[in-house]
Formats: sequence, C-alpha cells, structure tokens
Amino acid sequence: MSTRSVKILRGLALLAAVFAFGVVMFGAFVRLSNAGLSCPDWPTCYGKATWPEHQHEIAKANEAFPDRPYETHKAWREQVHRFLAGTLGMLVFALALIASWRRPWARYAVIVSAILAAVGVTMYMRGEHSISSVVSAFAIGLPLLAAARLDRPGAWRISVLAFGVIIFQAMLGMWTVTLLLKPIVVMGHLLGGIATFALLAYAALRYAGVGARDDSYAALRRLVVIGIVLLLAQIALGGWTSANYAALACGTDFPKCLGQWTPPTDFEQGFVLWRGVGVNYEGGVLDMAARSAIQLAHRLGALVVFCYLAWLALRATRRGLRGHGLAIAAVLVAQVLLGISNVHFGLPLPVATLHNGVAALLLFVLLATLARTQRRPDDAIFSRSIFQGLG
Repeated sequence: MSTRSVKILRGLALLAAVFAFGVVMFGAFVRLSNAGLSCPDWPTCYGKATWPEHQHEIAKANEAFPDRPYETHKAWREQVHRFLAGTLGMLVFALALIASWRRPWARYAVIVSAILAAVGVTMYMRGEHSISSVVSAFAIGLPLLAAARLDRPGAWRISVLAFGVIIFQAMLGMWTVTLLLKPIVVMGHLLGGIATFALLAYAALRYAGVGARDDSYAALRRLVVIGIVLLLAQIALGGWTSANYAALACGTDFPKCLGQWTPPTDFEQGFVLWRGVGVNYEGGVLDMAARSAIQLAHRLGALVVFCYLAWLALRATRRGLRGHGLAIAAVLVAQVLLGISNVHFGLPLPVATLHNGVAALLLFVLLATLARTQRRPDDAIFSRSIFQGLG
C-alpha cells in the first residue's frame, strides 16, 4: 500500500476518532439528561425517521405509545445521538474497507458485514427479532475474523476490528431502548462507545507512525497496559453507577457518605448484574443501601486508579517521556476534581457530561503513551516523511 494510502487512512482514522469522542460526549449528555427512553422505538422515534414536531404528529405519537408520552425537549436528543452514531458507523466502514482493500477476502468480509448489518436492522423493524439477532451476529463476527487473519500491521487490523465493534455497539443501543435502560446494557453501551473511540484513536496514532526506535520502553509499556486496564475497570464502575442512578447515593457528602464513614451498604444487591427482563429501570430500582455500595465502590476504585496513574506519570517522566507524564498527571487531576464536583454540586449536567469526556481523554493520553513505548511500525510503506516531527 502506498504512502498516499497510509495518509488517507491516518486522516480518516483521526477524523473518526474525533467524531467518536463527540458521540461519547453527546451520549453522556443524553443519558445524564434522562433522555435515554425519550424515543420508545428503535431506530425510529415514535415511528418517524426524525422526531414528531407538529401537533398532529405528537398526538399520533402519544396514541401509539400511551405509556411513554412524547417530550419535545428530550426526543430530539436521543434521535440526534442515533444520527451521529450512524455517521460514525459510515466513517468506520470506510476506514475498514480501505484498510482491507488489498486483501480481497477481507474486503468482501467487510462489505458483506455491512450488508448483513443493514438486513438485521430491517428485520428488526419488521418485528422479526430472532432473525435479526442471528444476522447481526454474523455481521459482527465477519470483521472480527477478518481482523484476526489480516496479515498487515496492527493499525490495519484495528481498523477492521473497529467495524465489528461498532456494529455490536449499535445492537447495544437498540437493547438500551428495548430492555428499558437495563443497567448491564447501559454500562455495556458506554464501554462500547469508549472501546470504539479507543480503537480509532490508537489506529490513528499508529498510522501516524508514533512509536520508539527500539524496545527500550518495554518495561514502561507493561505498566501503561496495567494503567489502561485499571482505567477501563473504573469507567465500567462509573457506567454502573450512572446506570443504577447511584451518583448521588451518598448525597452531596465527600469524602464521607450520608454524613458517615461507614454508611449502610448492600454490595450483594448493588452488584447483581442481571435482573428480570420487562422491568423499567428508568430512575433505578435499587434501595439506598445498594446504591450507596455502588457509589462507595466507585470512589474506592477512583482512589486506586488515581494512585497508580500518578505513580505511572512519575515513572514516565523519569524515563524520558516528560510530556506524556505531565499530560497523564494533568488530565488525571482534572478528572478527580470533576468527580468531586459532581457530588458536591449535586450532579450538574455540564460537569457530569464533562466527567465522561475527560475519562475518554485520560484513556487517550494513556493510549498515546502506549503507542510511544512501542516500536514504530516496521513496514516499508511508512516512509521517513511520515515520522518527521514526531520525535
């Protein structure tokens, strides 16, 4: 593949990563503004491709969904989020197609996957949910198989892998609505969005040729991987906290909870991952003790991640990656301050939304550090001009 093709892939991956970050932020805004069920059907909104706007459309919507009265100020948020996610899906499809183009079997796998995904959505809209699930499973599996077998540098495989992930993410979005904000699905949807952003961002970094000239950072690289795993676990805990409406389970107290160091908690009920289908989880179904347990777990997780990443930032600085270490430290401190502000000020929407975005930004900084500690892609298509100015 030519250097020009690599530049196209690099630009497209960067565009998709930035767009994915925006989708994650807007998705957080939708969830935190309690608009996750503002469109009770999927992928339409009260049967429309956009959302009802005129009085007769609103009256028809309320008649069709009497249990979910139409709310003008919320429905547009959910449907715009779907439009943005669909646009991101097209960007990732283009990226995967270009990355797999020189391998016909991989190219056909990506194309067939896109067709199957479209068929799966059509079947779902017709009420044929079982067929839709089977077709969608094949749509997800084909890019994963192609990525595993693709004999190209890692960025190419990641580009194809991201397409399978984003199709699964679309299914999670569907289940978020149809399963009435089931916490495990809502948390999975958040992680799917974060995973999509992470894959695209990492691919963009590798296409740009970010990396070391040798393996001198191997020891630091292992520490960065541990930091990424810890951060992802903490993001999952944050998603579980939000999905169970436990963000203010301790009131506005910090570091205490409800004025106590050891408030009543129920960790067993707080971390039951699977509950009954058909229950409307909007607003949460757990009692205060279970929600307090979730909130305290999230705080303890934050303490562990803060200590580890602060130490990692120091190690990176001492190993010669001063810029990366300072970036980790700065974003980490900002994230902790946002988390405390969420509690102290009673979960204001801008702060809570920004808390999600900075978590993704912290993950990006760690991914950039990881890319910097790895060897530069050893492939003839990466000419010296690509590395120029990267250090």
